[in-house]
Amino acid sequence: MSKRVVVTGLGVLSCVGNDVKSFWSNLKNGVCGIDYINEFPTDGLPVKIAGKIRNFNPEEYGMDKAFVRKQDPFTVFAMASAWQAMNDSGLVSGENIEPGRLSTYVSSGIGGFETIQREVTKMVEDPSGQWISPLFVPTMIADMAGGQIAIKYGAQGSCIGIVTACATATHSIGEAFRAIKHGYTDAVIAGGTDHCAIPIGAAAFGNARALTRAEDPQRASLPFNANRGGFVMADGSAVLILEELEHALKRGAHIYAEVTGYGSTCDAYHATAPRPDGSTQAACIREALDQTGYDPEKDCVYINAHGTGTKLNDVAETAAYKIAFGESAYKIHISSTKSMHGHMFGASGAAEAIAAILALEEGIVPPTINLDTPDPECDLDYTPNKAVKAPLTLSLSDSFGFGGHNACLAFRKL
Repeated sequence: MSKRVVVTGLGVLSCVGNDVKSFWSNLKNGVCGIDYINEFPTDGLPVKIAGKIRNFNPEEYGMDKAFVRKQDPFTVFAMASAWQAMNDSGLVSGENIEPGRLSTYVSSGIGGFETIQREVTKMVEDPSGQWISPLFVPTMIADMAGGQIAIKYGAQGSCIGIVTACATATHSIGEAFRAIKHGYTDAVIAGGTDHCAIPIGAAAFGNARALTRAEDPQRASLPFNANRGGFVMADGSAVLILEELEHALKRGAHIYAEVTGYGSTCDAYHATAPRPDGSTQAACIREALDQTGYDPEKDCVYINAHGTGTKLNDVAETAAYKIAFGESAYKIHISSTKSMHGHMFGASGAAEAIAAILALEEGIVPPTINLDTPDPECDLDYTPNKAVKAPLTLSLSDSFGFGGHNACLAFRKL
């Protein structure tokens, strides 16, 4: 028998807020968290702006200095979001959930990028390798964020690290949904994390011509704008607690929304470019819509778009919405919150799922800021500049990653 799945906890760490309350408030009010990089020298680098985590003290999120010292920031970020989400949910392994029925699906698009940069530099300077940290491997592997979360919260069910580039968190949440739906587990700590706004990240993505060269951080991330020139890299993490409905009701948990659909496809087209006609992306969205019982006559829809601000993505994404929704595409509410928090790579999907859930809960569509010159090829309602109120019944969050990885989540009010 198929189980119903709900969201009972949220946690986020981003350049627009180090907790869910500030994150959501800033998104509704169109606050941009992108700024100049001052954590490392940017002389000679192709970009000098990013969405950096600031005023962050890991000890405020249940971590001690010794633990933090041994981890890459991507794991520390994930632990902070998991701490928020678990506290929000009220789940306690061994008390109100069996340890073997609590699972963890948290991963990263890249893993310990800063650790890799540091340790490889040591190897170049001294090829003997004698100064390479014995913690190098367990610190940089992408599954370690989930592993450390499972250790802290006694989650003895499946611990799975999905790596699908920018779709990592959306796939993690979707596969967690399936695991609960089919009875393999009662609850999952699910999400993503990444720390890529470092020198090698700026050089790598910049030289790949993926990043905007804009110099004004407040007008750098321009999804669906005719003047867009690439995405803005950002650090962050986000975690959701997914739980089987009856389990959540039995313990009196607060329920934010029900997860009602999940689609997953692959472009099978190009390593970095999206399929330009939007057909495979549309199939992914349509899969989620079919599962959720979408009715174009009755549903008021919000989509938190992938919306990176690259020339290719935004046009292909617009095409995908038109294929998936038909003429109804012109009636749906869409926005890209990346215009405010930048692209958090493997964390983006979870942060944007949180935005989609809170939009549904409050009936507020956050804006795409700086959308003053819409691209004629991106002619849908991308909620320019200011939030709008709407009687939302269904919200979606989609992510499209390098390698052609597509994922889409659907949420409804319970």
